Amino acid sequence: MSRRAAKKVAGPAAFAAPVAAGRGLPGLARAAADVFGSPVAFIDRSGIVLAVAGATREQEKRLTEGGKGVSVIQLKIGEEAVGEARLVGEPEDEASIEILTAIGALEVERARSAEWGNEGAVADLVRDLIGGSLSDGDDLLERASEVGCDLTRGGGVLMVRAHSGSAREGDWRSRVVDLTGRTIRAVAPGSVAAMADVEQGAIVGVLVPAADEERLLKVEGALERELPRSLGGLSVTISRSRHATDPGEFERAVREAHLALNVGVAEDRSPIAFEDTGAYRLLLGTSSEELHSFYSETVEPLVAYDEQYETDLVATVETYLDSDANVPATAKKMFTHRHTIRYRLERVRDLSGHDATATEGRERLGLGIKSMRVLGIASPRGRSRERKQT
Repeated sequence: MSRRAAKKVAGPAAFAAPVAAGRGLPGLARAAADVFGSPVAFIDRSGIVLAVAGATREQEKRLTEGGKGVSVIQLKIGEEAVGEARLVGEPEDEASIEILTAIGALEVERARSAEWGNEGAVADLVRDLIGGSLSDGDDLLERASEVGCDLTRGGGVLMVRAHSGSAREGDWRSRVVDLTGRTIRAVAPGSVAAMADVEQGAIVGVLVPAADEERLLKVEGALERELPRSLGGLSVTISRSRHATDPGEFERAVREAHLALNVGVAEDRSPIAFEDTGAYRLLLGTSSEELHSFYSETVEPLVAYDEQYETDLVATVETYLDSDANVPATAKKMFTHRHTIRYRLERVRDLSGHDATATEGRERLGLGIKSMRVLGIASPRGRSRERKQT
C-alpha cells in the first residue's frame, strides 16, 4: 500500500478516535492537523473559534480571519450550516475531507449552547461567583441557566492561572480565556469560563455542570492536555474543587478550587485537586483575619526582609521544613553551604521570634507559610527563585 493510500485509510480512524475518547473539537482539530499536515480550525456559524490545532500565532490569525491561502469547508447538518472547518493550504484527500466534514459538523453543533454569544452575562456570573457576591443557590441556578449552564444536578469549579515571567506582546490574557472556553465546551457542553482575576497573571474561573466527579476529571484532563502546549511561554496551573451536589454548595467549591490553585502555584503542582492539598485543607474554614494573623506573626517579617535585600529566608524555611529540619539536606537542595543555612535560620529567629530548629518554632513557621499560600500571597523572589527561573 502506498503512503498516500495509507493516509486515506488512517484519516477516518484518526478523526473518530478523539471524538470517541471524549476529547471533542480540540482533539478532532489536532487529529486533522496531523492527517493533513496543516493547521486546522473549527469556527461556529456565529464566527466564534471553537478549536485550533497545529498553528503558529500568525497561522491562527490567518485561520480565524480567513486570510489568503486558507481553505474553507462548510459544515452542515442536513441543509443547515453550523460552522466551518478551515485549513492552511489546499487539502487533496477528498475522502478524509468528507469524513472530517461529517464528524466536525456534529461536534460543532454539540459544542454550542443556546446562549453561546452571551459573553457579558457569562463574565458577570463567573466574577460574581468567584468574588463571593453570588452565594445564594437559587440565584446561581437561575443565572447559570440563562447562559445555558444547567446546575440542577450539581457541578464543580475549576480555576486556571496562566502567568508570564516577562512582558508579552498582544492580549495574551484573552487568549487564555478563549482556549479555556473552547476546551471545556468541547468535552462538557454547558460549561462556562471567564476571567476572574488579572492581578496575578490571568486567573480564569470555570463552572462545570456535572452529576458526578467523573465529568470534572474529564474537564481537568482536557485542560491539562490542551493549555500547556497551546500557551507556550506561559506557566499554567489548573485546580479543581470537589463535586457540589446542589447549587448551595458552590460557594464551598469556589473556596476549594481557589485554595488548590494557591497551593499549586506555590508548590509548582498542576493539575491539583482540593483533595490533594493535604494539611492545607484544615485551614479552609479559617477566617481571613485569622490567616492574616498567623502570617503576620510568623512569616511576614521574613517576606519583607527578602523583598528589601533579595535574600532567601522564606525559601530557606520552606526547604528546611520540607527536608525534615535537616541542615545538610537543605543546603544540598539550595546549592549552598550548610553554614549559610545555619546563619539564615538564626536570622529567621531574630526577625520572626520563632526558632526553626525547635519543634514549636517549626510548627508556627509552617503554619505561617501555609497561611501565606491559602491567602494567595506570592513568595518573595530571592536568589534561589531567580536561579530556578533561568
